[in-house]
Amino acid sequence: MSFITPTNYIEQKKQWPERGKHILATYDENSIIMYQAYNPKIGIYAAQNQKFGGDFSMNRMTWIKPNFLWMMYRSGWGTKVNQEVTLAIRLKRDGFEQILRSAVHSSYQSLYGTEENWKQAVKESTVRLQWDPDHDPFGRKEERKAIQLGLRGESLKRYVSEWIIEIEDISSFVAEQRQILQEHNLSKLMVPSETVFQPIYKSSALD
Repeated sequence: MSFITPTNYIEQKKQWPERGKHILATYDENSIIMYQAYNPKIGIYAAQNQKFGGDFSMNRMTWIKPNFLWMMYRSGWGTKVNQEVTLAIRLKRDGFEQILRSAVHSSYQSLYGTEENWKQAVKESTVRLQWDPDHDPFGRKEERKAIQLGLRGESLKRYVSEWIIEIEDISSFVAEQRQILQEHNLSKLMVPSETVFQPIYKSSALD
């Protein structure tokens, strides 16, 4: 993998917070890595052409995840139908910051004051935010919460046309680690090196 550094899972886990809401991600000053899983037609096209196109729909909400293990839980380590191709997407960091600033929870939260206010915010926003239990490599729930973000409309358009720097098909890496998991050999399991990401602008949606 060209822009991801695999690290031993057991060593990584020691450095991660055990509970609370955290954006675990691989990032630097200019970029941050997102993960998505697609069927081969969409995934292979994106990796080969370095952009989404072909069967990719701009009329549907697309979900991005900065946490590798959260993506693995959702895709069954690349075994679920239509999620066989795992993509690592290097995104402009300022684009990700804009996504976070635009985010509205996908379900009602008291911070919106009233349910009517929340419904209006959802209607106006092009980004949905969900905090869900993170999972360990075997799919068991952690106390820590992981983030995923749904993009539609203008945010999806900018994601596809402006904010993506590079796309890589990491399906072979996923398959290798899946085999290690099947052997129950966590001492050899490798995952991308991730640390807690702190956005420049702290949106209330991140609480």
